[in-house]
Amino acid sequence: MIKILLTFISLSVFARPTPKLEKVRYKTYFGQCPSQVAGKLTLKLVRKFEDTNSLRSLKNLILEKDLKTKHYLSEYKVKYNPISRTLNFAFDCPVPLMKVQLYKDNGIESYSAILVDSGELYDPTYEVLLRSDGKINGTLPSLALPVGDLKPDLQKRVTKVVGNMDQKLRQKLSEVIVDEDNELTIILSVNNRPSSAFLGDDLWGEKVTKLHKIIEYMGTKKKTPSIINLTNPKKVVVKFSDKF
Repeated sequence: MIKILLTFISLSVFARPTPKLEKVRYKTYFGQCPSQVAGKLTLKLVRKFEDTNSLRSLKNLILEKDLKTKHYLSEYKVKYNPISRTLNFAFDCPVPLMKVQLYKDNGIESYSAILVDSGELYDPTYEVLLRSDGKINGTLPSLALPVGDLKPDLQKRVTKVVGNMDQKLRQKLSEVIVDEDNELTIILSVNNRPSSAFLGDDLWGEKVTKLHKIIEYMGTKKKTPSIINLTNPKKVVVKFSDKF
């Protein structure tokens, strides 16, 4: 009788149902990313993790489906806390710098793109998504180029000079023009008046720093420079419009 009772107790212990795991929680940081796009990616990854309980499966999914590109990510981090069963997602996306109009070989057909601070060209939808989140204020400056594609080296140079621009100066930026000789012209809007700066084909970073100082100084004097010639960095020529 005792043996039967012990056997029953033993079977009762082993027959207990396995406790159900708590649902996976998640925390997010979207950085510069559009919340709509980053949110969809988060849910996709959470569902994958619930099915596999594996961080490696998430990394494989991101690589196999090229989710980094499809969701405009510049970088991402995924961590898991097994005690609280919490996934932590940290996403970030590049900052848009300019609108670019690129022409095809026939010189007639063209397409638009957004130049971002990583130097890459993104679909214009990226700007639309960021504006819907309120992550872009004001108008993006435009980049005007000679007929033909934006060459990688030139693309990097333009990205660097605009990306490193002082924020106050960038807010005044209206248009960036690169001609057939790779000479740079920057059009600013200073108190709703155009101001053209000619930077030539070299030393763009150094010249933009001087340009910022000139604009700041002229602002204290209540003057609007209409033309600033910086092609020769040792001899800067400035022409003024009327006082404002």
